[in-house]
Amino acid sequence: MPNVLSVFSGGGGIDCGFKKAGFTICFSTDFWKPACDTLEKNKVGKLVLCDDIRNVNYAEELSKIGLTLSDIDVLVGGPPCPAYSKSRFYRTDMARALDDKNSFTLYEYFRALEEIKPKVFLFENVFGFVYKPHKPAFDLLKQKAAELGYEIRHKVVNTADYGVPQTRERFLCVGIKKGEGEPFEFPKETHYNPFKYNKEKDDKKQPWVTCREAIGDLDYDLPEDENRQAGAKHKDLLKLIPPGENYLYLTAERGYPEPKFKWRSRYWSFLLKLSPDRPAWTIQATWSDNMGPFHWKNRYLRINEIKRIQTFDDAYEFTGNFSEQWRQIGNAVPVKMAEVMANAIKEQYFSEVK
Repeated sequence: MPNVLSVFSGGGGIDCGFKKAGFTICFSTDFWKPACDTLEKNKVGKLVLCDDIRNVNYAEELSKIGLTLSDIDVLVGGPPCPAYSKSRFYRTDMARALDDKNSFTLYEYFRALEEIKPKVFLFENVFGFVYKPHKPAFDLLKQKAAELGYEIRHKVVNTADYGVPQTRERFLCVGIKKGEGEPFEFPKETHYNPFKYNKEKDDKKQPWVTCREAIGDLDYDLPEDENRQAGAKHKDLLKLIPPGENYLYLTAERGYPEPKFKWRSRYWSFLLKLSPDRPAWTIQATWSDNMGPFHWKNRYLRINEIKRIQTFDDAYEFTGNFSEQWRQIGNAVPVKMAEVMANAIKEQYFSEVK
């Protein structure tokens, strides 16, 4: 089985996907204890280290499980991407140019890549990674990959196009060490948007997976806390909004007879409700009283529901309190999307490995 080293592992979305595809997760690391506890609890890999990534000695940690740097075949991870100043970026010394408080995360990914020298790497980030304000980081990714001898291919994917019940867009980049194979080919989409692009339908594609299909069997009724209900002070207005709509439904521009809000005066997710007949919108990392998506029955989503939407197994257990569990799940790469990528990497570069 090909060996994987995971950085910025979080609650384990990428790790779980690669494990499902038959890879061995040798080492995972994150600085946040609830996430590390989750990885430990579910026995995702052989070794978990909870520490600031700047302190990680990869050779030393791998030696604890009888491995060396050269035993690692694939590096995976999605470093948190801070805002970058374009003026700083265009200084001669790029290392000092990207000097935002959290920019070290990007450099730490490249440190791991340089030290480990895996055959393949997977880099994941926000869908706007190729645009401002992240373009300097994208340029640095391309520069560092070339310097370290990797040929990259990248794409912004909508996870719903691969069978995830969520229209979540993410930037994915795969690098292959030069001389080890052809440039990576992204897997073809397996699902299509039945509401907008019917022309894409063919015998090899299925319609997007809906929320009803994903969590319909979890549609139970539990008593809500009278002091804390979905929508907060707008909880009564939430009930007026149809499934699949948000606060814009209650504006003059949408023809509401007694408008409650001004057009585009709030975040898109404000009073946003799931539709049972389409995928969920992106599950955010922060749980909120008035920012959705909420269940179509005017309640908060439960942890086991957002686990389904992020395609974690029902048996996968998250540690920490409610907000900490929500954050881990909301920050994760959907397991199914990671598995699709892992299978494509395995087929293209490790098909001979048993």
